[in-house]
Order: sequence, then structure tokens, then C-alpha cells
Amino acid sequence: MNFTHHEQTPHPEHPFAEYIRILGKGKKGSRPLTQDEAYQAMKMILADEVLPIQLGAFLMLMRVKEETPEELAGFVLAARESCNLTSDRALVDLDWSSYAGKRRHLPWFLLSALLLAENGISVFMHGAGGHSAGRLYTQEVLKYLGLEYSSSIEQTKQQLEQQHFSYLSLEHFCPKLHDIIELRPLLGLRSPVHTLVRLLNPFNAEYSIQGIFHPGYRPVHQQAAALLQQPHAAVLKGEGGETERNPDMECLVQSVHNGELFDENWPALFARRHVKPEELDPRQLPLIWQGSAEDEFAESSIIGTAAIALKLLGKANTQQQAHQLATDYWLSRDKEKFAGS
Repeated sequence: MNFTHHEQTPHPEHPFAEYIRILGKGKKGSRPLTQDEAYQAMKMILADEVLPIQLGAFLMLMRVKEETPEELAGFVLAARESCNLTSDRALVDLDWSSYAGKRRHLPWFLLSALLLAENGISVFMHGAGGHSAGRLYTQEVLKYLGLEYSSSIEQTKQQLEQQHFSYLSLEHFCPKLHDIIELRPLLGLRSPVHTLVRLLNPFNAEYSIQGIFHPGYRPVHQQAAALLQQPHAAVLKGEGGETERNPDMECLVQSVHNGELFDENWPALFARRHVKPEELDPRQLPLIWQGSAEDEFAESSIIGTAAIALKLLGKANTQQQAHQLATDYWLSRDKEKFAGS
């Protein structure tokens, strides 16, 4: 067949193809993205300038290789810009991410956050729910404490002023990232978005706390926070991947304070491990708060998690002081609150 007169002009390469090639060019040819490349790639993704097949390829190549701190920082900067996230630092004392959901234990960390809020510390919690079956997500648990989740930035500002606590789902402040998280059942794996959302800090709070599930991600988050010039941040391997200290285990907290990296071990609070509950009943949350039910694992988890946050916030200089302050908060809490619904 003679093609001399009908040569087809080759398609120009799609501008996003370059980023897929960098990640996927074989064992010797591929490399991580620089922070700027990661920023440009995520900017294109969030501007809907990539095709679905490209997005899938990019997410899974990144998943297999795992994100570097530079890539994460680039992704976060692009997301903050694309989602027009505010820099109203004065509104929030502590940014608290909640994306994992709980499977083995109830979300006791929620009571830790509310304990801080009761003592004048403004806590903004953000998360996403429902992307993994069989898990209990923060948004659906709030009603058991008689609390309403927020559905807008404006409502969050009001809630923070009124009660020093607000929970806002990712879909209400960065819907495009939420859509990507929702791809998990299609891809069968979590994607880099599950990692970057924890670092978003939508209100630019000076203090940020994150839980991760895989210990390998802990230093990556720590170093990414430093690259993002986050003044104070702490990351721990939390129970189920949430920002929650498991009192049965030693807890390594990796933090950044004004550009310096710190590693600190918090000891286990019990000599032997507790048996996990048969089922998760969120109605236990208000009962524990009100003192009408007792659970040493729950109380130690609540106090222990609050202690890590208090030390991060500079409210205490040592672990012992932080633990004592958290215990004092717990013993003097207003038990009439959170009657549930």
C-alpha cells in the first residue's frame, strides 16, 4: 500500500504525557517528580486538563513508587491554589485530618478534639467518608454526639466561633480531590490523594496533626510539612490510620517545629493489649463522655491523644506535663454536653 500521498500527521503529544513518562519509563529510566513538576501535574489534574486514562495511569504509577516529600509538597501547593483555600490563620489553632475511618475501635480521637475545643483550642477537622466499606467515618459519627457537620467554609467559620470545633468534608472545599478519592473502588488501591489531603491544612493553621497507617509514610509527611513551611506539625501512626494514639502500643511522633525535625517516642500506657470490641457502637461515645460508661482503653486513648496535641501546641513542655494537663481537662469536662441524638 502506498502512503506517500496520504501520510497521516502524528498526533501532537498531550502535555500531561511527560509526567506519566517521568514516572513510568522503566526501572532505570524513571525517576520521581521534582516539587515543581508535581505542582504542575496536580494543577493540570485539578483543572480537568487530563484524560481519565492519564489520571488512572498517573495515580497508579505514583502508588507503586510511593510519593516523595517533594512530590507531596508540590501536590499540596497546587491543591491549595486550585481549591482557593483561605489563609485566615487566626481562625484555627489546630488542623486535624480525619480520612482513614475506624474499623477495630471507635473514633475516640473525636472526644480528644472536643476536649481541646472545650478548653478554648479551636480545632478544624477535615476528612472524607464512605470510600472504604466496613469503616466508621467521622462525619457519620458526629450525630451520636448531637453535633452537626459543616457543609461550607462559611458554616465552619460560624461553628469555630461558637464551639471551637468544626468538621468539614473534602467534597465541600475541594470537590475535585474528593472525586479522585472516590475512585478507590474502581482502582482497588488508595491513591496519592489519600496522602496529600492530610497535609492540606485548609485554614493555614499554625499547628497541624495527622495520623497515618503505614509507618513508612510518617517521615514523608514530616519532611513534606517542612517543605511546605508548616510552622508546627506532628504525624503519628494512628489507630486504624486516624490521628489517635493507641494506648496499648508505643507511639513514635515525628514533628517539625520552625523547620527543625524531631522524633519522640511516647510509651505504651498498658503492659498488655486490650481485646478489641466485638462490634463498634457509636452510642458509646456520649456515654463515655458523660461518665455513664467506663472503658479504660477509651479513656487512655482520649487523654493520650489529647496529650500529644497539647505538647505539639506548646501548652506543655514535657510528656508528663502534657499527660497531666490532658487528664485534668478530662476530669473537669462538662459531662452534660453531647447528649447525642
